Amino acid sequence: MGEFRMPLLGADMEAGTLVEWRVKPGDEVVCGDIVALVETQKGVIEVETFESGTVETLFVSPGAKVPVGTPLASISGKGERVGAPPTHWLRASPAARAAAARLGVELSRVSGTGPGGAILMEDVERAARVAPVARAEVSAPSEEDRRESMRQAIAAAMSRSNREIPHYYLDTRFDVGRALDWLHAENERRPVAERMLLVVLFLKAVGLAVQGFPELNGSWVDGAFRPSRAVHLGVVISLRQGGAVVPTLHDVPDKPLGVLMHELGELIHRARRGMLRSSELADSTITVSSLGESRVERVLGVIFPPQVALVGFGAVREEPWVVEGRCVPRPLVTASLAADHRASDGHRGAAFLSRLERLLQEPETL
Repeated sequence: MGEFRMPLLGADMEAGTLVEWRVKPGDEVVCGDIVALVETQKGVIEVETFESGTVETLFVSPGAKVPVGTPLASISGKGERVGAPPTHWLRASPAARAAAARLGVELSRVSGTGPGGAILMEDVERAARVAPVARAEVSAPSEEDRRESMRQAIAAAMSRSNREIPHYYLDTRFDVGRALDWLHAENERRPVAERMLLVVLFLKAVGLAVQGFPELNGSWVDGAFRPSRAVHLGVVISLRQGGAVVPTLHDVPDKPLGVLMHELGELIHRARRGMLRSSELADSTITVSSLGESRVERVLGVIFPPQVALVGFGAVREEPWVVEGRCVPRPLVTASLAADHRASDGHRGAAFLSRLERLLQEPETL
């Protein structure tokens, strides 16, 4: 029997609100099925299950806001049956259990503040005070409320990053004329709907380059760096109503440019319509931010914890450049690296940027 829990949908998320169940007890589900909608400070997310089997019990009702990691439902495998919600994960004092029975509070919805996360009587009483508010019929938040909530969530995540991560920054500027020429010729051969943007070359180049620098690709967890074998790029996408989300392009080095362009377009479309899935928000290993459309020349990013690196690209600008002893106008871009000094150092960061530049000088190899 498996438990479907409130997922972590971003480094800044502490809790989420269950908006809607897409399943009911008795339904058969397979890994990857959408089973619920969860609202975070960055929008409503379609949440997938990583278990296959039969939905047995729904522990949480729509409208409830619960911490990350809270069991939301139980799913039994073939031949398994469970008669009641599991209680092994709950640690609660006798006084807390008595208070929960007296006040009509479900312990599965209470976040414990005692040793090891144990639920205390004070936690139950606090939950009882806020529960009527959660159940009350309230009007939907305004667009301005949503924007403000997102700004606060981003601010909290970036404050944590600046507080906990010893950043170092490097940047380099190089000629992308060959990349643009190759892209133009390649797009001429493609149908209009399949044409690519320069940013997809940037993404593929980062994915390939970081394979040789594992200290930039992974997570800092429990006081140690954990490198990732796969390269999953978080892509910063600005939203029309303000704010940004960072969904994931998975296994970037293994995919052709055309496939990456299609997947990027789908991510942007669904992100701006509030239709992202939980699997697209939880497992980035390094992030890329491109602000070329805004004409910003250089990006000095803030790392998204628990990641240890962020690569930024500014706008392509035509500027004087020395080529074979002559000063000529060339399209230049500034690429930057923000990295965690606990996992890497400036020497390795500089070597990574050099590798990134070499790859973009040979776009036909991407």
